[in-house]
Amino acid sequence: MEDDTKPLKQKLSEVLIGKPRSIKDPSLFHKLSLIPLLAWIGLGADGLSSASYGPEEAFRVLGKHTYLAIFLALATALTVFIISYAYSRIIEYFPSGGGGYIVATQTLGEKAGVLSGSALLVDYMLTVSVSIVSCGDAIFSFLPLSYQDYKIPFEVLAVIFLVILNLRGVKESITILSPIFLLFVLTHVLLIGSGIFPHVPEMHSVYANIQNNYQAGLSTLGRTGLFLLFLKAFSMGAGTFTGIEAVSNGLQILREPRVENGKKTMLYMASSLAVTAAGIFICYLLLNVSPAEGRTLNAILADKVFGGSGPGKLLAVLTIFSEGALLLVAAQTGFADGPRVMANMALDYWLPRRFASLSNRFTIQNGVLIMGVAAITLIIYSRGHISTLVVMYSINVFLTFSISELGMSKFFISHRRTDKQWIKHLPVHLVGLVVCLTILTITILEKFALGGWVTLVITSVVVALCFLIKSHYLGVRKGVKSLDELLNIPLSGAPNLSPPAPDEMTAILLVNGYNGFGLHSFLSIIRNFPGLYKNFIFLNVAEVDVSAFKDSNPVVHIETETRKWLQQYVDLARKLGFPAAYKYELSPEIVPAATDLVERTVKEFPRSTVFLGQLVFRQTSLVRRLLHNETAYVIQEQLHWKGITTIILPIRINI
Repeated sequence: MEDDTKPLKQKLSEVLIGKPRSIKDPSLFHKLSLIPLLAWIGLGADGLSSASYGPEEAFRVLGKHTYLAIFLALATALTVFIISYAYSRIIEYFPSGGGGYIVATQTLGEKAGVLSGSALLVDYMLTVSVSIVSCGDAIFSFLPLSYQDYKIPFEVLAVIFLVILNLRGVKESITILSPIFLLFVLTHVLLIGSGIFPHVPEMHSVYANIQNNYQAGLSTLGRTGLFLLFLKAFSMGAGTFTGIEAVSNGLQILREPRVENGKKTMLYMASSLAVTAAGIFICYLLLNVSPAEGRTLNAILADKVFGGSGPGKLLAVLTIFSEGALLLVAAQTGFADGPRVMANMALDYWLPRRFASLSNRFTIQNGVLIMGVAAITLIIYSRGHISTLVVMYSINVFLTFSISELGMSKFFISHRRTDKQWIKHLPVHLVGLVVCLTILTITILEKFALGGWVTLVITSVVVALCFLIKSHYLGVRKGVKSLDELLNIPLSGAPNLSPPAPDEMTAILLVNGYNGFGLHSFLSIIRNFPGLYKNFIFLNVAEVDVSAFKDSNPVVHIETETRKWLQQYVDLARKLGFPAAYKYELSPEIVPAATDLVERTVKEFPRSTVFLGQLVFRQTSLVRRLLHNETAYVIQEQLHWKGITTIILPIRINI
């Protein structure tokens, strides 16, 4: 019978994304967190899947000089391990998560932090769109060319599917997608092994062939020309390295011990990516793979390795299907890490505070929706062309890599007197900085007119918006701070320790922290309704937002702090002669929890009026409505519907 009373919207929500989770579940954060294997799938899939498009973009640049692929394989594997090592140090020295944004903020300052954070946000939006477009390219490689018209609609539907999965929860989405990851690993071990091992007996002739072609290349392009061609190909394959930073950015969703599990996850991801990417380069070279319209190089490679008919064709299709499907899993990284970067920036007031809020499934719902909308927009803008998206993607990835490497280099130089390991770690970060800056510079110069300018403009706009938002919040905080003069109210006399009487007129006040805002609301009730209310009940819904995941046992900490400042309100009311008490609730969603808490309190004190404070500005605007929630008005509306008298007290901010 209870289910029949639920609104249709709630029933549909529970079918799609599941029933609400209880914050009171003592094992909740253990259930939500990931072991290294699941983290490798959920966060490492982005890095591993980049082997589906990164090596191809680099190999295409070589043209007829395909013998350079062997050097690309070695350089790619080495670069993967250099960047991974650097991010393992970030995990070790910055264990609270946040990756590049936190590193830049704490080592280079908040301006570098917001640049890194903004680049990361655009990066993760592109993570979703690049992965989904590559998924479409892989799957449609085995379909007739006439089916290409359906590729973009397929990709848009794939993004929507991932949005729904991630609204259910990160762990649930990864668990559902994990068989795809394992299928990719098995088929690509078979693909690379079958492509390389048959050529092992003839490696001497292969080496001689590479040497002869290299000498021929020297005679036509010269040493400098060959080096520049290699450098261009290496930088165009920068998409191979995307996703390496995901583990350090998403450290908060790993199971304790987070640092140890994070470093294990990074090792799994780096090893699998280095072997896969290098192996694919070598297979391209050994089997003389060349481009064909409407097909990826990996699809052509799979046909060459397994054969173009019979069981071999089926295995080739399965291999490329697993590749396309893994790219779907890789898009998951954008949904797992992008909203967390948003949330970390929102906690620092660079983005609207609502982006730090969690849904009742403990997902960063607003961030997930933003990532989905942005990814669909980018897919439509690029018309599903992977080359355009990879250029945009690589620029932001290596911008954040460069800032992180610079930050870590400065960190070890600054701590050289206290950290005995600095001489060991610093050279790796300096080498990483040079490599990342080189790739970033070449990519911008080579591809500026082919999409590079778009990502620079988008990132610049995001940075500018962040500064405007932070400036507004600082102004509001300055205005609210003037109310804190009320915190030191001189009082004398014995407090009224009588318990609140249920049959007396009662003022129920929703407060959030012991501050001038709450005290102003409390004193306004006394001033505007003198002698009317005999009791005061202070209510609070302690919001469990993304910052809670920095603590392995957040419920105890939040409850302790909430009780502490609520008791301050009770003590003040008693000193003013009023019987008083407090009640609180913990929840990721304020409105339903507050409504329920008020309703229960009103049943206990039927002669009551509910009061809420609300910031009021001299002029209202759409921007202020976006940056400041109107929770008080929403709660008032719901309580009015339930027949509960609710009054909003305006708190003026003169800005």
